[in-house]
Amino acid sequence: MAYHRRGIGVFGLVYLLVGLYVAWVYDYITPGLLRDVAEALLAVVLWVLVLLGVDLHLGG
Repeated sequence: MAYHRRGIGVFGLVYLLVGLYVAWVYDYITPGLLRDVAEALLAVVLWVLVLLGVDLHLGG
């Protein structure tokens, strides 16, 4: 019986981490972008609060 491992593995993790670092250094990822993504994720997870009028904006 063949065993198939799931996941990205060590090489895939290192590749993604280096890619994130390069994107950060070359300003493709900025603090403003991270804030916007966090707000969007909060809105998706806490959509009931959004419908009730709760403001999920993080600062600024």
